[in-house]
Amino acid sequence: MSRSTTEKDDQAETRDAPGRGTHRILFVCTGNTCRSPMAEAIATRLAGEGAVAGVEARSAGVGAFPGSPPSEGAVRVASKRGIDLRGHRATLLTRREIEWADLILTMSPGHLMRVSELGGGARATLLTAYAEGTETGADSGSIPDPIGGSDEEYDRTYQRLETLIEKVFHRLADEEAG
Repeated sequence: MSRSTTEKDDQAETRDAPGRGTHRILFVCTGNTCRSPMAEAIATRLAGEGAVAGVEARSAGVGAFPGSPPSEGAVRVASKRGIDLRGHRATLLTRREIEWADLILTMSPGHLMRVSELGGGARATLLTAYAEGTETGADSGSIPDPIGGSDEEYDRTYQRLETLIEKVFHRLADEEAG
């Protein structure tokens, strides 16, 4: 999950446009310690299973404290599914992250507003809206933040993210085929 690249590598990544069939997906939440890291891990797993070719996933938070570890609830719930989040470290949402992505999926309208303020508006939408194929997403809703909640709340969030991201991958596959 975590990435450690030199500044030179970061600059090269933001300059290079993704190739045909490549999808750079950025998941955005608040602190980048539970929802978006779980989403990144789910997308990475699905990409590894061949759900859609060429998917790269990252995550960031609009109010993240860079370097913070993932929440214990997210670690436990992901671990039950064979995903190790312990190496993840929070990343603050910046223009560099936005420039890297060709699709930005947010957990709430507030996150979407911040992405737009940083210049990613045309490539950004609510995760729920994109998964459902709706234009505006106003009725699609947010992904509730499980921070501080029970493992059952984290589990419900994980399951909802997994269902939505599977739909995202189906949509990407349909777009590639069409």
